[in-house]
Parts: sequence; C-alpha cells; structure tokens
Amino acid sequence: MRRHILLPILLLLTVLLCDGCGAFYLAGGMAQSFEYQKRVEVLARYEGLEHKTIAVVVDTDLGTLHQYPMLPEVVSSGVGGLIAREVSGVRVRTPGLVREWQFSTPRWNAMPYSDMLKALQVERIVLIDIHTFRLNPPGNRWIWEGECTATIGVIEDDSHNPDEFSDAYHVTARFPTIKQLDRDSARPDVIETGLLTEFMKQSAWLFYPHLEPKYPDRYKPEVDQP
Repeated sequence: MRRHILLPILLLLTVLLCDGCGAFYLAGGMAQSFEYQKRVEVLARYEGLEHKTIAVVVDTDLGTLHQYPMLPEVVSSGVGGLIAREVSGVRVRTPGLVREWQFSTPRWNAMPYSDMLKALQVERIVLIDIHTFRLNPPGNRWIWEGECTATIGVIEDDSHNPDEFSDAYHVTARFPTIKQLDRDSARPDVIETGLLTEFMKQSAWLFYPHLEPKYPDRYKPEVDQP
C-alpha cells in the first residue's frame, strides 16, 4: 500500500525537478541575453574639435562614386550633424558648401592639407577617405553582406605640420548583423540605409563620448529599438 502512495509522489517530484531545470536554463539564457545587450561608455579617441570651426570632407574612388553619387554628401551631412550635436561649441561647415568647393576645385584631393584648411576657412578638417562601400560579398549578389571601410584623418591648422594628419583612424562598418541574409529577405535601399547609418555612427563616435555594445558580435540593435 505504501508503495502505491510513494510512486505518484516520486513522479511528481521528478516533474517538478525537470520544470525547475527548465526554469533554471531559461533564466540563465535570459541573463546571458541581457548581458549581450549591455552597452558601455567609451571616451572620444580625438578630443580636439571642441570650440573649433571644422569641415567634414569625404572622398572615394570614381567607381564607388559612379554607383553611389550621393555617398559623399550623405556621409558628410550625417557625420557632421552628429558632431555638431554632440561636441561642445563646435561649428561645422554645411555639407553643401563643402561639396560645392570640391566640385569647383579640380584635383582638390591632391592639394596640400594646409591649403585645404585655408580654402575652407576652418581650423580642423575631418577627412573621410572611403575605400570600400558594398552591399554584397564580392562575386555573390544573392546575399546581403554590407561593408564600408574608410580611413579618417584629422587635419589641424595649429599642428606643427598641418600638411600631415594629426591623427588617423580606420573604421569598418557592417550591415546587416544577420548572417547569410538572402536577397529576397530585404530591399537594397534598406541595406544601404542601414550600412550608411552604422558607418556614420562609428565615424562620429571617434569624436565624443558615447555608449557602445559590450559584446559587438552578440549585440542585437533591433532589440533596443522602441
């Protein structure tokens, strides 16, 4: 008789323990996901733009410019806008003025940097030289794998040598974060906009304190969107 009573109790305990294990693993997974979504404060890598007049100048190769003719102006506007918003006392030349100067100045990118400073009448130039801007991996147009790489140099009018970069940084932005996203899953304009946004954000981050993902490879930006 006692054996009949103990059997249901043992079965109930087994179920409860299994549920407890599931809850434990679920809680552990949630905690890990929360950890991956953490962001940490990162200081500016270059702090010399405060209370300065600056121009954001963007250059790229003719092939990229032919395919994305608005790329320099969009990047100049986006990066300059973020710097104007976040850096104390900075005065940013309008992108239209900078582009007009580029169009009206043959071989402007071959000029000495000191002459560029004088022509644009600024104290600092943030020169963004875009090396790569692509939405697909090389040779595979069926997968979305956006990448934008650039060298970002800072030119100072009060440097001991204004014809050289005072500081230079390499930036690589990628979008989307989903691996092997096939062509039918997203429109080209969505991928292009996402890549531009990521690149402009990372470029501007060089110049002011900001929050970055603690685990960039595991962070999911869509989770934090309202």
